[in-house]
Amino acid sequence: MKLTKLLEDIDYKIVFGNEDIEISHLVYDSRKVTSGDVFVCISGAIRDAHDYVSDVVAAGAVAIVVEKDISLDLVGNTTIIRVDNTRKALGCMAAAYFNHPAKKLTTIGITGTKGKTTTTYMIKSILDKIGIKTGLIGTIETIIGDSRIPSCNTTPESYVVQESFAKMVEDGCKCVVMEVSSQGLMLHRVAGFVFDYGIFTNISKDHIGPNEHKDFDDYLKCKEMLFKQCKHGIINGDDAYAKEIIHMAQCDIETFAIENDADLKANNIRLFTKPKTLGIAYDLSGKINIPVEIDIPGRFSVYNSLTAIAVCLHFTDDVKLIESVLSDIRVKGRVEIIPVKDNYTLMIDYAHNAMSLESLLKTIREYNPKRIVTLFGCGGNRDRNRRFEMGEISSKLSDLTVVTSDNPRNEKPEDIIADVITGVKTGPGKYVTIPDRREAIEYVISNGEEGDVIILAGKGHEDYQEICGVKYPMDERDIILDVKKKLNIL
Repeated sequence: MKLTKLLEDIDYKIVFGNEDIEISHLVYDSRKVTSGDVFVCISGAIRDAHDYVSDVVAAGAVAIVVEKDISLDLVGNTTIIRVDNTRKALGCMAAAYFNHPAKKLTTIGITGTKGKTTTTYMIKSILDKIGIKTGLIGTIETIIGDSRIPSCNTTPESYVVQESFAKMVEDGCKCVVMEVSSQGLMLHRVAGFVFDYGIFTNISKDHIGPNEHKDFDDYLKCKEMLFKQCKHGIINGDDAYAKEIIHMAQCDIETFAIENDADLKANNIRLFTKPKTLGIAYDLSGKINIPVEIDIPGRFSVYNSLTAIAVCLHFTDDVKLIESVLSDIRVKGRVEIIPVKDNYTLMIDYAHNAMSLESLLKTIREYNPKRIVTLFGCGGNRDRNRRFEMGEISSKLSDLTVVTSDNPRNEKPEDIIADVITGVKTGPGKYVTIPDRREAIEYVISNGEEGDVIILAGKGHEDYQEICGVKYPMDERDIILDVKKKLNIL
């Protein structure tokens, strides 16, 4: 492939050499460079690839793309291309390298603080059901046909995004739905193509701090970027920042809402309880008028389903099929109810900070359970304030808090637990401490009472526990199954 083809959508300057050359591979990891490759220097938070120019030249790179000045004494005969932003350039080059696979797919990108993961699975389930083979990229995994690849980032690096798109096209996918994080937008991980549909779920103060966003305004502006890179926008009209996002958008817009007037609106919202299940139902009006029932609790489930319906109505008018698929939706680690006994409800959820835990517990409280029992721990080598805050929230909104381990990483579990208990003691709830998470899960299952809702919080879709840099297998679903066998629960 000619280097000029990879550069066709980029503004660039030739610092040295000739761009009309053949290249073997596009590479952004200096350790993977081989003879004939073009290497893109990414300026990362921890490492700057510009520092490895001499290494990639020695490995045989025939061209290097930079955004900073480098010494030409290091490059030999290697072509040097200068761009304003190498991350953005990598996205555009990756799209060309894989022959622009996004042009062969209908692309759906979802951004927002909460709801992205569940909504992607809802949309994929509906589209697959109506015969549109759909790939998925998100927090939990990337799905390409029967292949499921665990995720490292909500939105992968641009090269990986384009590579995944290409594999989806090869596998016969016609559509892809993906989570688009603010970090992904800020770091140009979705550069190089235009989304057919961009979706905004909501925004709240999160992901602000070192190596994330400097302030809320920066966070919001990154979210807004999606609506300058899509053909059609679908917006939560109830969000406090919906009007600003709509104002900044460079695409046509439709809305969904519960409170405000919108193209799709949920009315007459009602909670329901069934054995081992908490759910929500509502009447949908606007573009279509149908009843909707979902076996996932909470008001946020209404918003997630409204999003999915708004998207899928662009693909089908079979509302009965949409109703049917939504009623059967389950998402791993997102208010995931695990059947144990008929007299209480057990669920697994990814809530791993004070904001998400508070939202979850308030949602469950609306179902008037006899007790809320919340089991959680906090990760090591992370902000200590999270421990105090989560402990306080759990004590205020749970009847019993079971403090245990999460991912202690390089900290002592007992030190993390002590911080959590400091927060727990500021509230009125009872608590017990069981450092071993397996023992803690057995405890809550064994001691569940009639009418309880038991929440295993923090791990969600994770199937490991990280201790001293090592990830040990630990899937809470397997633990629950083992406990059921031990206690002879059928």
